[in-house]
Amino acid sequence: MSDQQQQPEPIRDRVEDNAIELTSVFSPKFGHILVMLFIGVVISGAATRNWQITSKPKISIKTTQQPTTPQSNNPQQLYDRNGFPLLNPPAPADAEIWECEVAIVGGSLGGVAAAYHSMKTGATTCLIELTPMLGGQVSSQGVSAIDESLLMRYRQQFPLSWTHFKNIIANQPALPPKYSYLKPESVVADTNSCWVGHLCFTPYSGELGSEEFLRESQRSAPKSRWATQIAFKGASFNEQGDRITAIHGVKRTPRDPNYFVKGRLSRELEQWFNWRSDEVFDKKPIRLQPPAGKQMMVIDSTDTAELIGWANLPHRLGSEGFATTGEVHAVADNPECTQAFTFPFVLKIDDDEGRSLKELRKVEPGFSREEHRRDYDLGRFPMFEKNSVFNYRRIVSINRDSNPFIAIPAKGDMSVINWNRGNDWGIMNPPLILTDQQIRDSGQQQNWRGGLNTNALKDGENHALLFAEWLIENYASSQFPLRMMSGLDSPMPTESGLSMYPYIREGRRILGRRAYEQEEFMMREQDIRNDMEGGRNFSSTSIGITHYAIDMHGCRYRNWEPSKSPSSAPANEDKVRPIIIPFESLIPQRIDNLLIGGKAIAVSHIVNGATRIHVGEWSAGIAAGVAAAWISLQNDASLTPQAILDRGEIGQLQDILRSQGVPIEW
Repeated sequence: MSDQQQQPEPIRDRVEDNAIELTSVFSPKFGHILVMLFIGVVISGAATRNWQITSKPKISIKTTQQPTTPQSNNPQQLYDRNGFPLLNPPAPADAEIWECEVAIVGGSLGGVAAAYHSMKTGATTCLIELTPMLGGQVSSQGVSAIDESLLMRYRQQFPLSWTHFKNIIANQPALPPKYSYLKPESVVADTNSCWVGHLCFTPYSGELGSEEFLRESQRSAPKSRWATQIAFKGASFNEQGDRITAIHGVKRTPRDPNYFVKGRLSRELEQWFNWRSDEVFDKKPIRLQPPAGKQMMVIDSTDTAELIGWANLPHRLGSEGFATTGEVHAVADNPECTQAFTFPFVLKIDDDEGRSLKELRKVEPGFSREEHRRDYDLGRFPMFEKNSVFNYRRIVSINRDSNPFIAIPAKGDMSVINWNRGNDWGIMNPPLILTDQQIRDSGQQQNWRGGLNTNALKDGENHALLFAEWLIENYASSQFPLRMMSGLDSPMPTESGLSMYPYIREGRRILGRRAYEQEEFMMREQDIRNDMEGGRNFSSTSIGITHYAIDMHGCRYRNWEPSKSPSSAPANEDKVRPIIIPFESLIPQRIDNLLIGGKAIAVSHIVNGATRIHVGEWSAGIAAGVAAAWISLQNDASLTPQAILDRGEIGQLQDILRSQGVPIEW
C-alpha cells in the first residue's frame, strides 16, 4: 500500500536512550483475481499516468569508496593491504569450523531458497541466520502472508520450488499444540482465509515449513548444515583481495532453556552481535571455510546486505536522482531515504479483560503519542466488515471462510498487522540503515554489529506498539474484542508481541559490473515499465522472473523538509512489464566468489519497489544457490560468476535452472 500525504509538523526533541511432481493446494479463482486487482488498485494508490523516456541520458553512477590502508605508524591497523576491514577484536582462535562449498549469510526467504537449490545441485552448503527463526519474511519478520503478482498468480508461472514451499507450509501445524481451541491435527490449510493472497499463516508455521523444506534438500548434500542465532561478524580474504576465504560468525546459546526473545531488537542487537559470553548467552565463534583443496562460493542473503555493507563493496543506499539513474521519476540522491520498515504484530478477536491494552499504555515513546497517532489511518477500509483490514492478512480463520473478501471474522481468529498508515516507520530522524561513513565512524567495520541505528529501531517498535493500542481503543467491541498477542501465548514468539526482526523492504543494493551499456550495472525503472521507452532486453542472461506493482512505502523527515523520495514513481501492475532478472544483477564488484541471493540485487530504489516481494526475493535466491553450487562443484579456480558471462557459459547455467523447475522466460 502506498503512502499518503500529511500536513507538515514541527520537529520536537526526542528522548535518546527441484524436479518434484506436485499437486498444488492453491487454485485461484478468476473472479477473485479480478476483485483483488480492483482492490489492489485502490490500496496501492499507485500512479497511473503514462510516462516515456524519449532520450537515453548518460548514466553516472557514484560508487562507494574504499578506505585507504592506514600508514605503518598507526598503532592499530584497521584495514588489510586491499582496503578490507580487519576484525578488532580478531576472530577467536578456538572457532568451531564448518566446511562449506557454498556459504550463505542470512536465513532470509532468499537464503532459504539459495540453500535449498545449492544442496539440490549437490554442493555441501552452510547457512547462518541471526534470529532464532529461518525464513525471514515468513517467520522472524512476521510477514507470514504471501503477497504475489496477480499476473503471476493467474498464469501460475512460479518456480516449482516456490509452489512446493507453499504446499509444505500449508501442511504445517496451524498453531502450537497449546492452543486447545483448535483441533490437534489442524494445519494451515484448515485455517487459511485471507485476501492479500492465497496463503496466510503464523510465523510459527513459516519457520516449521522452512526447516522441513531444507531437510528435504539436504538428502542431496548430506554434509550440509545450517543454524540460527549466529551473527555475521566479518570475512577473511586472499592476498589478492578478490576472494573470500572464510566467513566469521558468533553463535549464541541461551543459558536459560526457557529463554524467550524480547521482541525489542533495539535492546537486543548489541548483545546478539557481541563476541563475548554474558549472563544471558554462551557464545561460540564460528568459521565457515572451504574443504581442503576446494573453493568456496559465498552468498549474501541478508535483507540489508550486511556483508556488502561491512566490506564496503560498491552499492547504493536510499533514493537516486535522474543524473544517477536516468529514471523519469527519480528525484535526487538521498542515502537516508530507504523504504519504510515495519514491526508486524498479531491481533486476536478475544477478550483478555483489557490486559494487553493495559500493557500497551505503559509504552513511553520518544515522540509523543499524539505525533505517532497522526500517522494512523485505515483509509476507506473497515476493520471487520467487507474487505476488512482484519481479514487482509488473517493468519487463523476458525471457520475457514471460503470468501475472505466478504466474511465477518469470528472469535478466535488472528490477523498479522502490517499496515502502511499504521506500523510502517519511514521517518528518517534518524534513518535505519547506516551509511558507509557511519559504519566507519562507529567502528563497525572492525566489530560488526548489524549496521543498523538502534534509535530508529526503537522508534519503529514504539510506533507499532502504539498502533496496536490505537486499534484496540478504536475498534474493539463486545462483538469484536481485541487483544494483542504477546509472550508465550503468541504465534509471534516474543515477549513484546512484535516480530523478532523488522520487515525490511529495502536495504543496500549492489552496483554490478559493466554490462548492458552501463559501467556499473543496475536495473532501472524504464527496464520494467511497459509505458516507457529505453528499456533493455535481459533475456540472454535471464536467471529468473518476477512481477509486481512498483509499490513504494516512502520516507519522510519529521518536519517535512524535502525527502527526495520518488513519490510519483508508484505504478499499478498493469504498468509493469513481466520482469526478467539478469545474472548480472547478482554479481557484485571486486569479489569473484560472491553472489547476492535476495533483495540486495543490482536494482534502483524505484525498481526495488517491484522486486522486493516474496517471489522476487525467492527467485534471486534460487539463482544464487544454483550458480554458486555449480561453480563450486567444477573445482575450477578460474570459473567465477563473471567468467560464466565472459566465457559464454550462461546457457549451461540456464539449463540447470530449467531442470530444477525455474522459469527464466515469460
